[in-house]
Amino acid sequence: MTEPKTGRIPTLADLGDVRGKRVLVRTDFNVPMEAGEITDDFRIRAALPTINWLLERGAQVVTCSHLGRPKGEPNPKYSMAPVRARLAELAPGVELLENLRFNAGEEGNDPAFVAELVNGIDAYVDDAFGACHRAHASIVGPPRALPSAMGLLLQKEVEVLLGLRNDPKHPFVAVLGGSKISDKLGVVEALLRVVDSLVVGGAMCFTFLAALGNPIGDSLFEPDQVDTCKRLLAESAASGKTIHLPEDIVGVDAQGNFATFGTRLPAGAKGFDIGPGSAAAFSDVIMDARTVFWNGPMGMFEDPRFAAGTRTVAQAMADTKAFTVVGGGDSAAALAQFRLDDEVSHVSTGGGASLELLELGDLPGLEALRGAPNA
Repeated sequence: MTEPKTGRIPTLADLGDVRGKRVLVRTDFNVPMEAGEITDDFRIRAALPTINWLLERGAQVVTCSHLGRPKGEPNPKYSMAPVRARLAELAPGVELLENLRFNAGEEGNDPAFVAELVNGIDAYVDDAFGACHRAHASIVGPPRALPSAMGLLLQKEVEVLLGLRNDPKHPFVAVLGGSKISDKLGVVEALLRVVDSLVVGGAMCFTFLAALGNPIGDSLFEPDQVDTCKRLLAESAASGKTIHLPEDIVGVDAQGNFATFGTRLPAGAKGFDIGPGSAAAFSDVIMDARTVFWNGPMGMFEDPRFAAGTRTVAQAMADTKAFTVVGGGDSAAALAQFRLDDEVSHVSTGGGASLELLELGDLPGLEALRGAPNA
């Protein structure tokens, strides 16, 4: 496992007296939108503790964020106007700059764009955990020039996720889903060093089933990762770890009809969810754990026909007495869809960032903060 760099990351208290100072807060207001309307303001509300901490101490708060992928130029579709309106309701008087990604210098980490961002600013706070794994201008640039700190949201994310990585309570179970093992290979290998068992669902399970020699019909899988899955299964068995795979699959047969299969799918069949037996077995593993990390749905939960597996796992996450962490992304969306997002210990605001922090123990944004003048 790669060891993270050491060094203290400054907190809000390390900014000293902020009264009358203009503080730039990098937030993650990349909220879901539909027809120009915000459909979930969770990420805006998540930034309020840091914003209010600064306001209560007399700071002038300027926030900045990206929204969507406007490709380095202004695009009305990705205007911050709806976010600005909602922020004005939640935190009156707080300024919000236009979409950072309207300038190509943001993703290019252009020093000229950094200089533009910090002009007239006295201090910087990074509270954008969901973007902290990207070496973009607004993440790594300001700490080179300004007294800087991590916000309360970022601080909580780091404490929770590094706690999982470095000192979890056992049994520690990781539940991983999603489409591709290749997207999560690094974190799978890192987690297998610290977990007691790994639960695998989603389309990535088909690559593992193929590694066991099972026919998987026309289900999505990665042929070039079959040998990798064979290695992971062998290594986990040798080290006494268990990789739990589905024992039944829900999907469609060759004619497109809804069907339930075992772990050997007939020709033309496609799997889209774990079956009821698997969901029950996975729930039992979660209920017996003391720590659980979940990232990735068990199936195509957006389709009601294939939502049961993810719903059952989400309910187990809510019901278990374990310390439960959901790694953002589609898992967090599933929890919200099933109205269980208030029933787990911690919902991360960053899917990719949470996985990278668990894998590497560090992020570009954290490294930048360690180099700040006040660190």
